Amino acid sequence: MPDQPIAYGVRIDAQPGSAGIRLDDVEIGPDVVGYTLQHDIHAALPQLVLHTRQPTGVAFQGLAHVMVADPTPPAETIRAFLRTVNPAELEQAALDSDDLEDERYALTRAMLAQLMTWAEERGGA
Repeated sequence: MPDQPIAYGVRIDAQPGSAGIRLDDVEIGPDVVGYTLQHDIHAALPQLVLHTRQPTGVAFQGLAHVMVADPTPPAETIRAFLRTVNPAELEQAALDSDDLEDERYALTRAMLAQLMTWAEERGGA
């Protein structure tokens, strides 16, 4: 493996309803249904995430930073998680919190903190 990642030239010709994507002048096939381009100018090279259909076969040669895009809308993921929460358990866990303060919205803050903890535990974060 090289010490530094290999950068590829990317060209995206996009218009409503379609996009042509080329990596080092090689056209990326019709299995791409979307993409996300992200760039922190001061920290790294841009990252291109390609969203694809499930192709019957994939051919790739070279090194890649691979990310899998989850097509589930974030709101649906949140709703699915909240459906698993038992309100009585949430309230009790918040009331039992060691850092519960006696001030306005403290119980709500404790409940939100508990939900975040449960989300991390259940999501493997």
